[in-house]
Amino acid sequence: MRRKLFSLFAVVMIAALVLGACAKPTEVPVVEPEAPVVEEPVVEEPVVEEPVVEEPAEVDPWADVVPAKEIVWWHQHTGAEREAAIEKIISDFNATNKYGITVIAEYAGGYGDIFNKMLPILNTPDVPDVVVGYQNQVATYQLADAMFDMNELMDHPVYGMSKEEQEDFFPAFFAQDVLSLFDNQRLGLAPNRSMEVLYYNMDWLKELGYDAPPTTPAEFKEMACAAAATPFSGATEGAASPTGYQLSIDTSRFASWTFAFGGDIFDYTANQFTLNSDAAVEAWTFIQGLFADGCARLVTEAYGDQTDFGNGTLLFTVGSSSGLPYYGNAVEADGTPFEWSVAAIPHTTPDPVMNIYGASVSIPKSTPERELAAWEFVKYYTSAPVNALWAKASGYFPVKASIADEVAAEFAGNKEAYATAISLLPYGVFEPPVPGYDFVRDNVIEVVMTSIVDDVTADVKALLDEANINANTILAEQLSQIQ
Repeated sequence: MRRKLFSLFAVVMIAALVLGACAKPTEVPVVEPEAPVVEEPVVEEPVVEEPVVEEPAEVDPWADVVPAKEIVWWHQHTGAEREAAIEKIISDFNATNKYGITVIAEYAGGYGDIFNKMLPILNTPDVPDVVVGYQNQVATYQLADAMFDMNELMDHPVYGMSKEEQEDFFPAFFAQDVLSLFDNQRLGLAPNRSMEVLYYNMDWLKELGYDAPPTTPAEFKEMACAAAATPFSGATEGAASPTGYQLSIDTSRFASWTFAFGGDIFDYTANQFTLNSDAAVEAWTFIQGLFADGCARLVTEAYGDQTDFGNGTLLFTVGSSSGLPYYGNAVEADGTPFEWSVAAIPHTTPDPVMNIYGASVSIPKSTPERELAAWEFVKYYTSAPVNALWAKASGYFPVKASIADEVAAEFAGNKEAYATAISLLPYGVFEPPVPGYDFVRDNVIEVVMTSIVDDVTADVKALLDEANINANTILAEQLSQIQ
């Protein structure tokens, strides 16, 4: 039995081997080894620190400057009240400034006298430390780079003027001394301003049948001619014969009448004088007509129009608002006062056009010590409390808004006239602040004004054409000197 089982097992085993030998062998897939992943080495950029460049400390050129102990101010002010005010302003500054500066105020003549004295001494030690001057005069000085730019000290942390003090100036007055021809240098500060106004005798107008001053040139002529034919009942006995208008040969009169007829005497785009504009020709033909009709005459002596206005022989005159106290004094002088006031210059435009002007205080170049001392005085002189004192004494408009109401309320002269003048400030324009304007004023405009009224048959346009050529020739000569 066991042999049978063994035999059977053997057969099975042999069969299995045979079958295994005959079977197709199974292929084993070949697996290619994966390429090793080679990671790129991370190369770190070296951190390069930017070098810290320290800004150089700003050097203050005024840090070690000690203000001069004595400086000189050239001014043009006369008259008891103005002289007394100047004396007080100087005395108070000298006694209170912390640097021990002493200001010596010197009357140096009128504006033209000062201008002519300044020209030969520019950039020399002989210049005054503070000088009064119109913007065009200072522009002429600056052709020689002879004036100190106040921008250097305006915002200085120690010596500057605070933002509040700067903003207290009436904006137009504050901006007037920043001259674009010289890269917006500030060549002055305004201590006062005034305006050309029409002075009129209201009592005389009423006698002539009018209840208000003229607002147009046509009304002005009608009233002026009526006055020339009908004397004022309140006129001083033995005074001059009556007249409607007296003309001062003064460039500001030329500008004021041209403005009133809607024109200008300078084209700021073309940078040229326009003395022969249509408005100028119309205005000066009108003035010539007043002379031709016997309704106007020239002022023949200094302030003669104030005298004649006061004695009742002059109905109208055009002059500075700063003359208000003097006109008031002239009216009171005879003991027969009359009602009078001021108004806008009669105009062809919808609104008045008023000529506002005023000299500023400027600092000629000298030494840092003198310039700093001068700046300290200019700051004081234009400060609000001092400006109030000066405006009340001088009759000029104040330049600081904070004291305008105070000045108006306490004005010593004709309060109604002063209030009227103040109300006309929004209509103000300015004469050109260009180099050489003084030469144009003296040698061109005042000459042509005289020619127009001396010969009432003269061709106004031809005269103004020639004057304009001469004015622009002078201007070109001046502008050619700007570096």
